[in-house]
Amino acid sequence: MVLQVGNEFPEVILKYVPYDDAHPDECGQPQVLDTKKDFAGKKVVIFGLPGAFTPTCSAQHLPLYVAQAEAIKAKGVDRIVCVSSNDFFVLDAWGKQNKVKDKIIMASDANGELGRATGLSLDLSKMGMGSQRLTRFAAIVVDGKVTHLSVEPNPGEVAVSGADNILAAL
Repeated sequence: MVLQVGNEFPEVILKYVPYDDAHPDECGQPQVLDTKKDFAGKKVVIFGLPGAFTPTCSAQHLPLYVAQAEAIKAKGVDRIVCVSSNDFFVLDAWGKQNKVKDKIIMASDANGELGRATGLSLDLSKMGMGSQRLTRFAAIVVDGKVTHLSVEPNPGEVAVSGADNILAAL
């Protein structure tokens, strides 16, 4: 199945390390993000990308969401979730480097479950990055239902899945 507008967002368990303002330089304990339970009754922006610390993700995708997080939340969004195929500790470090703080949940799909459940996976094994990466996408999910979905035709670019496009769709 390839995720489409109108679909229920699939139930997947992701993990993340919540930001702790009292201990900003320490790695905290991983927490569970259950897309069924934690998206219920909420408006969520979720964007996926192939990998933390990669050129396009680090220079173009994540920083624009960090910069626009307040504007996105001002449109009634309860949560912004960045999801990548890296483990939750790598995403925590990447979030700290990009000053994400508590603006965005940096969630891990290290086992590829979200990619498989949505059909938004990407094989980057020829580049040495593994066979289960997320492709670059952004979605708006309202009470568990996908109301907007943008999937990049070229996952090496941010043309339709960036923060500005999500703001326009909200």
